[in-house]
Amino acid sequence: MRSDIDLGLTGGQPALLDLTELLATRLLVQGNSGSGKSHLLRRLLEQSAGLVQQAVIDPEGDFASLADRYGHVVVEADGDDVALQRIAARVRTHRVSVVLSLENLDAEGQMRAAAAFLGGLFDADRDHWYPMLVAVDEAQLFAPAAAGEVSDEARRLSLGAMTNLMCRGRKRGLAGVIATQRLAKLAKNVAAEASNFLMGRTFLDIDMARAADLLGLERRQAETFRDLPRGHFVALGPALSRRPLTIAVGPTLTVSRSSSPVLVPLPDPTEDARALILTASPADSQAPPMPRPKPRPVAAPDVLVQLASYRPPAPPEEPEEEPMDPEAREAALAEVLISVLADADAAACTPATLYQDFTVRCRIRRLRGDTMGLPEFKRRLAVARAEAGGAVADNSTWERAQAIAAGLPDDLAGLFLVVARAAIEGAPCPTDAMLADAYGTSSGGRARRMLAYLEERGAIVTRKDLRGAPIIAVPDLGIETGPGEPQMLPTGPKRRAG
Repeated sequence: MRSDIDLGLTGGQPALLDLTELLATRLLVQGNSGSGKSHLLRRLLEQSAGLVQQAVIDPEGDFASLADRYGHVVVEADGDDVALQRIAARVRTHRVSVVLSLENLDAEGQMRAAAAFLGGLFDADRDHWYPMLVAVDEAQLFAPAAAGEVSDEARRLSLGAMTNLMCRGRKRGLAGVIATQRLAKLAKNVAAEASNFLMGRTFLDIDMARAADLLGLERRQAETFRDLPRGHFVALGPALSRRPLTIAVGPTLTVSRSSSPVLVPLPDPTEDARALILTASPADSQAPPMPRPKPRPVAAPDVLVQLASYRPPAPPEEPEEEPMDPEAREAALAEVLISVLADADAAACTPATLYQDFTVRCRIRRLRGDTMGLPEFKRRLAVARAEAGGAVADNSTWERAQAIAAGLPDDLAGLFLVVARAAIEGAPCPTDAMLADAYGTSSGGRARRMLAYLEERGAIVTRKDLRGAPIIAVPDLGIETGPGEPQMLPTGPKRRAG
């Protein structure tokens, strides 16, 4: 289903943008100052205001006028990052469109506030992952390609939040729409995640070359970006057009508080102009300006003393939460692990990949504190994969099998437990597919090689019955599996005759 919005005209025909496709593919707008990119953002936001929730990161306070006509809530950032995170969470919960105005903060404060707000949108509960357009004007301020005058911590926080928005936001319903004056000043990993592009007037060679690369144009065609009129953009992407085309952005219904400079006639010259400038007015005499004190020279601080006396700032105080009951917490961790394994692609993923997914799901469930480390996760993962068919009837022998698995390498423990379970229950020898799933691979041959390695360690012994069907014995448990499919398993390490 298409949800087209009108951006303007192209060749006399309406220039349409597929909003549904945009939500899945993201958008990058580039143009030098005065090219009309803020006007383009305003047109896009106005046309889609009634179709999708919106959040605007506004460093200059230009988009506050959206509130009067479309009901956006203007949030004035005041430096309280924790409060901004909570506001962002409520924004997603109640599906309210907002404009985050950062005009009252300095550069570092703007980066920290944007990082906190975007982090709150990104960390919202899964139940509130509704589609949302997140427009970031002057994106090079929040995702700079190189270090600037701000602290490394502020740059790291802001760049991380922008990277999450563009790289991982799609699954959470967040569609990034970022606008920048200089592509060369925007972090490449942020720009590279956009699939739709609107390139406006550009003069610097380095920016034109990068814009041409993103659009798939030849370098000699990059010169055309210099000739684009104000408000005209070259469009490309699945939500716009499969071939580069030039569009003229249409008018908007709201206006920015700051407008482009226009020529205003000078006042008529007067004879008393000198007196107007050099003679003090009554208002000046009532409030004489205070002289600015001269700064005193201060000795440079000793860096070694600063480092020795540094103490990290205390984390912001948060309301204490009642500790979760240990049994309830353990049950919640087990549910999260089961949900990880329920994914259709989990069988082919490595334990490290599954562990990352596990930690994210724990955050979504609000399981605070240390959930479990990677080694413990690998052990539980092996047990969970082996118990996928239900509880094992002989619990005492199964506990001994888990103790043996604890002494094996992490990647072999799951393979051993699958074999041990089949032996405990007298089930047929596991198939290649079962062994591959237990090892976390899609290759049955690789799983069989690891089975041979288990036999070299003395954990199992493989043999064949008179029909050639494989059987696996577990000597330490005194049990073995039933016959499996013939020619499924290797015969074990080759031994020299004689």
